[in-house]
Amino acid sequence: MEAYCVKCKAKQEMVDGQEVEMKGKGGQARKAMKGKCPVCGTTMFRIMPKAQ
Repeated sequence: MEAYCVKCKAKQEMVDGQEVEMKGKGGQARKAMKGKCPVCGTTMFRIMPKAQ
């Protein structure tokens, strides 16, 4: 999955991506992906779209 790396300032392909849940508005859980940047090793985070 592709995500933006804040340290590299570019989109990178996420390594070791795991799906996590985070708090959303109104007490509903939002899904997100959390992984590492392959270039610098910084933690990357991407919020997933709502299920249709």
